[in-house]
Amino acid sequence: MPEPESTAPTTPEEALTIARPHFHPRCRDGSPASLHVREFDLGYLIYATFPPTEPRSFGGSHLVVSKVDGALTFVPNFPPESAIALYRRRHHPNP
Repeated sequence: MPEPESTAPTTPEEALTIARPHFHPRCRDGSPASLHVREFDLGYLIYATFPPTEPRSFGGSHLVVSKVDGALTFVPNFPPESAIALYRRRHHPNP
């Protein structure tokens, strides 16, 4: 279920600030993974990238911060375009 935030982000940096307390993926050694932001029409997709030496794992999630109200929605760890498409289908089914 989406978690409402008090302020809608207007920049990728603001979206990352909203996401950080709720999304902190870790590498296998316990260090924090790098977070990246991909802006799209309805929000900001926050996703982790891992060093090339990190073993490939499956599962996990990305986080979307809504441009409308700052609500947080976790989506599966799909490639960014697929995760964005899923978010669009769930939150704006009739474009």
